[in-house]
Amino acid sequence: MRLLLVFSFFVSTLLLHPFSSIGQAPKNSNVSPGLTRYVDPFIGTGFHGHVFMGASVPFGAVQLGPTQMSQGWDWCSGYHYSDSLIIGFSHTHLNGTGIGDLGDVLIMPTTGPIKLTKGTTKDSESGYASRFSHANETARPGYYAVHLQRYNIDVALTTTERVGLHQYTFPKSTDAHILLDLGEGVGDRPTDTYLEQLNDSTLVGYRFSKGWATDQRLYFAVVFAKPIHKLDLFSDQTAVTGSSAKGVRVKGVVSFSTQAGEKVLLKVGISPVSPTNALANIRAELPHWNRAKVVRDADAAWNRELGKIMVKSNDKNRLKLFYTSLFHTLVAPSLFNDHNGDYRGADRQVHPAASFANMTTFSLWDTYRSAHPLFTLTQPRRVSDMVNSMLAIYDQQGKLPVWHLVGNETNTMPGNSAMPVIADACLKGITGFDINRAFNAMKQSAMLDERGLNFVKKQGYIPADSLVESVARGLEYAIDDWAIAQVAKKLGKADEYAYFSKRAKAYHYYFDPSTRFMRGRVSEGERRTPFSPLVSRHMKDDFAEGNAWQYTWLVPQDVEGLIGLFKGEKAFTQKLDSLFIIRGDMGAEASNDITGLIGQYAHGNEPSHHITYLYGYVGQPWKTADKVRYILDSLYTPRPDGLSGNEDVGQMSAWYVLSALGFYPVNPTNGAYVFGSPVFDEATLKLENGQSFRVKTVNNKATNRYIKRMTLNGKPYSKAYLLHQTILNGGELVIEMSNVPGTEWGVHEPDRARSVLP
Repeated sequence: MRLLLVFSFFVSTLLLHPFSSIGQAPKNSNVSPGLTRYVDPFIGTGFHGHVFMGASVPFGAVQLGPTQMSQGWDWCSGYHYSDSLIIGFSHTHLNGTGIGDLGDVLIMPTTGPIKLTKGTTKDSESGYASRFSHANETARPGYYAVHLQRYNIDVALTTTERVGLHQYTFPKSTDAHILLDLGEGVGDRPTDTYLEQLNDSTLVGYRFSKGWATDQRLYFAVVFAKPIHKLDLFSDQTAVTGSSAKGVRVKGVVSFSTQAGEKVLLKVGISPVSPTNALANIRAELPHWNRAKVVRDADAAWNRELGKIMVKSNDKNRLKLFYTSLFHTLVAPSLFNDHNGDYRGADRQVHPAASFANMTTFSLWDTYRSAHPLFTLTQPRRVSDMVNSMLAIYDQQGKLPVWHLVGNETNTMPGNSAMPVIADACLKGITGFDINRAFNAMKQSAMLDERGLNFVKKQGYIPADSLVESVARGLEYAIDDWAIAQVAKKLGKADEYAYFSKRAKAYHYYFDPSTRFMRGRVSEGERRTPFSPLVSRHMKDDFAEGNAWQYTWLVPQDVEGLIGLFKGEKAFTQKLDSLFIIRGDMGAEASNDITGLIGQYAHGNEPSHHITYLYGYVGQPWKTADKVRYILDSLYTPRPDGLSGNEDVGQMSAWYVLSALGFYPVNPTNGAYVFGSPVFDEATLKLENGQSFRVKTVNNKATNRYIKRMTLNGKPYSKAYLLHQTILNGGELVIEMSNVPGTEWGVHEPDRARSVLP
């Protein structure tokens, strides 16, 4: 069923003109020009970036922004820069995923005859969609505005954590409308929707849907600034009498007359629990109609988070890329609870007044690599909430999350990548959760008989003829098992430490010494044939969004062991050099995720992200510097197509943030960061423990990409890695750069990066 709401009301004029230049504060908004001025949310909205476009606050439950008429894979977030049609403004979106979903509670202001469908790309005026131009579109953290050409309506959006605030500036019209379409989403389909007029200014309802997340339940409340005088409800395109409607595709239209320039305001609160809680969220977070204050508060929230890392540079594009990247890391994981602490769990039950902030959108196969390690530096309190959310999911579904979305396990991507995230928090001493409970959840999840783990337990490897992506699964499980082993060691659990340490060596099974590639293994004596490290068949059969060239290096937990399989550093380094120059056709069926290619290195996808830093393990840090600086300069640009692959819920941008600072967590669970090539004159991390850690770069310019020497707190520092604890202790690291590779710093064996630190 669908509903259309029609009302006649006046809304008092509000303070802000909706348009301004991209990346600048809205005119007359009293928003201070903080670090948000460097954020350009349009970066990543083109090519395959799939980033969220719209208004939100850091880690907020609401991502309020435009939804377009999907034209395929590049519309996973609901918006792509190439498009010029908007069908409405939805309250939930994904940020950079490779699968589309959400797009809940779509609202569209219109004038003229009422339309009950969105129309088509070929005939948009057959429905309610409108053209727009980027010239009349503004986006900045916490604020989005656009002009709808078809209706001559100016749209301005802002949010709190759980409430979206809409302002629509109408032309003079006797036939103005606000449409609420519960049938539309992004990549999902509704299963049950409901809309009810609660009083003269309030609508409530729910939208249940099935998509990537198979059982989505979102409740909402809509409060108008002035009374609703005319409301029409529809089930799909059939009118419904009364004050409520229930069905698969409910719609509602509110109709009214407007004066030229009249501003219509409404608030939309969302909840995973109930319409009552959605209303309570509005009362708690947005009890007023002062839109200017909401814009200022959202801007201030973003500036607080961005200000945790202060960088200095004369290169404005570098600043824009850095703070836009940091911004992208802060969109998700997102809140999935109410202001009072209630949330709906993976068991579909309501859990009241939780002691932690329940979160969702865990793209763990992507984000465990550097987004979550970045959070341990900038968001330790939220890391505790994330871990507690994962432990609650374990209690409710019997295993830790794989790729969790709005209370649903999607089981997307190989591995159990919650384990490195939780282990990293345990090993870095982050508090607020029970480490023994965390260890038990990791252990029990690793001992299940699903997704290939039964083979890992029985024979150590996953036979290539038993499951697709056998090599990818096996290598990821080995990384997970190494993480579990380290927590077992910390807790003094010797048997578990030995068991999971042995499983962490499982990468040996997949390494083929005859080809020196990771390769599918059918049995003890038989490997996948025919074999090519390039062809698309093997991407489908043995690897996940990659090929053997890329997956051969997926042993961040034991780089020394991988070097041993190559029979020494020379062969290892020669093969690693070849990765960045080898060419070849991967076939028509190659994954869309294999982008950002340098030879066969694919920066557009996560399994490659640590590889450039492996030279730090063999005493050749200048090669890391060459390649990292190339990626920073060439594969991230301040344009809509400025990302070389899916944002993947912050991982692509986290790589940039950390690499631009000069270091990266190759092994995301060993508490160390390997140096690369810093690009800022100065960078200061403001830590939650009250300390600050400053990285000062001497002789910093484009030609000087190589680290020559360092001092830490005034003393020479020769290590090719930096400990997490060193950063937490505070202090100053001074890095002297050069235009020629160094022969001393990070070269000698005692100074090299290593998987297990003394």
